[in-house]
Amino acid sequence: MDKERKMMIFCLIVAALSSPVFTEEWKANVVTFLDALVSSCVVVPCSFTHPRGPLPTSRLRGIWHCSTNHKEYIYNDDNTLIVDSFRGRTKLLGPLGQNNCTLEIIDIKDHDNGPFCFRIELAKTSTDTSTTDKFSFVEQCVEFRMLTDPPKPILNHANTAIQDHPYTLTCSVTHTCPSHVPKLTWNKGTADMATEIHREVQRGLWEVQSILTFIPEEKDDHTDVTCTAAFHGKPESSETMTLYVKRAENYNHIIILTVVGIGTAVLFGVFCILMVKKYKKRIAELQNQEGRLVEKYFGSDSRASILNSFSQNVIHVLKSFIGPI
Repeated sequence: MDKERKMMIFCLIVAALSSPVFTEEWKANVVTFLDALVSSCVVVPCSFTHPRGPLPTSRLRGIWHCSTNHKEYIYNDDNTLIVDSFRGRTKLLGPLGQNNCTLEIIDIKDHDNGPFCFRIELAKTSTDTSTTDKFSFVEQCVEFRMLTDPPKPILNHANTAIQDHPYTLTCSVTHTCPSHVPKLTWNKGTADMATEIHREVQRGLWEVQSILTFIPEEKDDHTDVTCTAAFHGKPESSETMTLYVKRAENYNHIIILTVVGIGTAVLFGVFCILMVKKYKKRIAELQNQEGRLVEKYFGSDSRASILNSFSQNVIHVLKSFIGPI
């Protein structure tokens, strides 16, 4: 019985030691390089794990500090401990209880390069602020490339617009601050004509896209279309394209001319047929009259040849005026 009990205790110990609570390590996943626009903002995606298993946010202390000095805090729960140059400019965007240590920095200065590292401290209880375990992830720090000029928007569009037909342009710009997304505006159309799309291009880089659709008119030909990106903190950039409007094909004049031409031809054809019938009848009458006169004065043999010659002359004259009979 003792052997069975010992074996059971041994199995329980092995199971406990192999559970995630005990095998979890101190790890952080931080984007190590990011662009930061001076006077705007930047968001640093960050997640972490620790060996104590799930804990509520109230028992976790998240700290961001300079890599060269663990006591130089750029973020701390206690605002009085933050260095003056960062005080009021940093905050955590995610709950620490969900292992989210994402950092936001606003009003970026040209000397905020970093590197900056995350540190986690585990409090004894929710009310006792003293910590039992702490760990600085100095191998996973973030460094900023400072941008003095904002990124320029990119315009995608067809080369030529067609008058009175819908025309679509797309304007997009990348950024590193999803908590304060750049605002895209157009110099044409109204705000309700544009649709905005937001997406994450990669970890730490996002894109905002504006799709504008409007109906170009003839007066829009050779005019400028401008897309402006306004970043948090008021930096702006813009991109412009010249709009070329092609007149819509109008076949009404061709149809009208064709109908008029066909109508005229039909009327003229009917007129010619009537004229031919009229003159054929008249020729027959003349032939009868002339035949009787010729027969009276010249005899029956001469009648046929004279009438035939006369008829041919008359027909020849008519042909010269109205064409073949």
